[in-house]
Formats: sequence, structure tokens, C-alpha cells
Amino acid sequence: MALMVERARRLGWILLKAVLRFSFMAINNLVAIPSYVLYLIVLQPLRLMDSRTFWHIEGVMFKWLLAMVSSWGWAAGYTGITHMYMFVNSVTDSVKMTTDVWAVSALALFTMQYTVQGMGEAVEEHIVNPTSGIDWLCVTLGGIHKNPWGVVDMGRVMEWGDDVRPISEEAAVVIANHQATGDVCTLMMCLQDKGTVVRKMMWLMDHVFKYTNFGLVSLIHGDFFIRQGKAHRDKQLFLLKDHLDKYYHSRDRKWIVLFPEGGFLRKRRETSQAFSKKYNLPFLKHVTLPRMGATKVILKSLGPQQENGSLGAGDATRSDSAQPSAALKCYCASKSKGLQWVVDITIAYTKARPMDIQTWILAYRPPAVTHVHYRIYPIKDVPVETEPLTNWLYQRFVEKEELLAHFYETGAFPPPEGQKEAVSKEMTLDPVWLFLVQSFAFASGYMWYNVLQYFYYVFF
Repeated sequence: MALMVERARRLGWILLKAVLRFSFMAINNLVAIPSYVLYLIVLQPLRLMDSRTFWHIEGVMFKWLLAMVSSWGWAAGYTGITHMYMFVNSVTDSVKMTTDVWAVSALALFTMQYTVQGMGEAVEEHIVNPTSGIDWLCVTLGGIHKNPWGVVDMGRVMEWGDDVRPISEEAAVVIANHQATGDVCTLMMCLQDKGTVVRKMMWLMDHVFKYTNFGLVSLIHGDFFIRQGKAHRDKQLFLLKDHLDKYYHSRDRKWIVLFPEGGFLRKRRETSQAFSKKYNLPFLKHVTLPRMGATKVILKSLGPQQENGSLGAGDATRSDSAQPSAALKCYCASKSKGLQWVVDITIAYTKARPMDIQTWILAYRPPAVTHVHYRIYPIKDVPVETEPLTNWLYQRFVEKEELLAHFYETGAFPPPEGQKEAVSKEMTLDPVWLFLVQSFAFASGYMWYNVLQYFYYVFF
């Protein structure tokens, strides 16, 4: 009986928290998105007089909106939360903790109470069934990573591989594996600290996203919604090329993000494996074979002049250590320069359980660590003809398969060639900055409400 009551209490807490989070995010959308649209309507004269400045301002607001979406998962512990550093005394088994004050403040602000709730449950569990200090806390809270030094990490993003910051101002195409809707949210967060990438990026996403709460924002920003299926393929590729010609350079876009697999892993895996078996292609489990259409259109439309069957080198160079040149220029608006890099991103989730947008919003799963691996290729290494490009892209996804297989087996990505150990670093959001962005959104919503109310009374 007591166990049933406890389960009912926990279920009630999860439901209450989900309702509170959903309510906050609904209000967040209702104030932030209309404010974004109204600001841009008012700034239309600036667009006619100085288009570059207009799209700069739009990009800044777009980045703020993506930061708000990122904060949903961050506050729930899926892409960053407070750390608890626990030092266990081997004699007394006592536990000392220090917490990041700013992170705790942010959690309270966003009604995220995983830490407090989890600690309470952990103490109760320890009283009933005492074990070692760290172990009982890890088991009770769930979704917590404990490293060999006794550091318990609750829900964060760890970045591996190449450092993409030096090329953040260069034109690049991003190819990422696609497991669930949470992949988009993860990228929204990870790219926040990469210079101007977020405000100058263009997304390629499934057309169904056009009908979501963020669809209007993406339409205004200039993202492209692609319809899947053989019946639409040729027309969609033609529309994509036309879209790139119209908006990529005119709006000073730099990074263009796409998911070449063309759908979620769980939906495409069986079909991809059957295709691989039929044509004697690599058999993949953690990713699927990529589709070529959109990638080829992007490379041909935005890449530099072709040289010997490959895209021109532009200014991109790559050292033997797989790192971009330190002498890269920070900015170049020249259309002739074209794409300079391919950024290959591999996203891995704890226990191979991907996050979807419902989880981000309702936070019914415990905090978890998300891992993001980067590899950078100069555009000159990428062939442009169909067969060589297909082989090149297939090889990238074979490498992703190997990366993910190693990660799910060991809990870490393999080290780069020539190195003994892979090094990761944490990426997190500044809660003070998030607070200021959210405050600006709510203040803007209040201002526009009063402005529209005034005009309503004047004219009606």
C-alpha cells in the first residue's frame, strides 16, 4: 500500500511539473513569437533602406528565440544543468556537495526542480536501504553520469572532436545524424556559443515543421521546408535550388544545416538496411544510408568553382591534426568564395535513447547527458559528381556508425588518429543571459499588447 502511494505521489509530481512546464512554454511562445513578427513589421522601412542591417537584427532575434527553445531542454537537465561535485569519505561515507549558484537560480526560475525533488527521494531511499553515498544518489536520481573521480554530472552536453569555433564565420554545410526531434533542439543549443553561426544559419527541415509553433519564424528567417517522397523529389530539389539562389547570399547566410538521412532513425532503419542488403552496401545499425539529392544541390549551388571533379578549395585548408587553419579570416561576404567546409556532426544519447520535443517540453524523463561529436572537412576534399559524392557521403555515415558503436560500448567517442585519449568539453548556457533574453521577450510581449490594445480602442 505504501509503495502504491509513493508511486502515485511521484506520478502526480511528474504530471504537475509537465503541466507547469507546458504552461510556461505556451506563454513563452505567445509572447516571444508575435513580438518577433511585430518587430520585423515595424522594421520593414529599414529593410528597404539597408537590407544588411535588417537581417542582422533579425538574426539576433532569431538566435534569442532559439536560445529560449534551448533553455527548455537545458532547464530539464537534457542539455545542461547544475553539477554536483561529491567527495565521498571512505571512512564515514559522508557526502559534501557544492552547487553552481547561478544554475540553481535558473532552475528555480524555469520551475525545474529535479535537483530538489531528486535529493529528497534519494535521502528517503538511503534511509530505507543505505548503500554507498554516491551510488544511492546516482541510482535514485537516474540520468546521472558518475566519472571515476566521483563527479556526478546531471544532464549536460559534452562536445567532442574538432573545434568548430575557428570556422564559425566561414560558409559551411552541416550534415548530422537524425534520431528524433530533439536533435534539432540539441543543435540549437550547441551552436549558441559558436560566434554568429546561429543568427546566420539556414535550416533544411521536413515540411511538417512549417505547421508547428516555430514554423512562421523559420519561414521569415528563410529556412527551407522539404517534402519527402519520390513523388515530390524532383520538384523539391528544384525549389531548393531556387530558394538558395534567392535567400542564401542576399541574407548573408553562412552555415546550412541538413539531415541527409531524410527521416528519423527508427523510421528509416529497416528500409535502409533492406536497401543495403539488396545492393551490397554497408549495413548500418545506429544510422541509415544518407540520401543524396539535397546535399548535391547545396554543394553545386553554393560550392566554389569545381576543380578536377571536386569543389574548389576557396580559402579552406586543413592541417594534419584535423584542425582548421588558425589563419582563417573571420568574415568574408564574397559570393564567389562559396562553401568552405563540411561540418560532420554526430549526436549520441545516453543508452541510445534519443530525446524528442515532447520530452523537452514535459520533462518526464530524468536528466541525461547528450554527446555531440564534430569533424571538419575542407570543401576541396568533397567530390561533386554523383557517384564519387555518393561514396564520400556513405563513408561519412559509415564513420558515424563506428563512432556511435564505440560510444555505446564505452561511453566515450574514440580518440582522433594519432592521439591516445579523446578529450571532451562541456557546453552549457549562461543562465544570466537566458534570464535577460526571457525577460526581454516578456517585456516585449507586454509592450506589444498595450500598443495593439491602444490602436484597437482608437480605431474600433
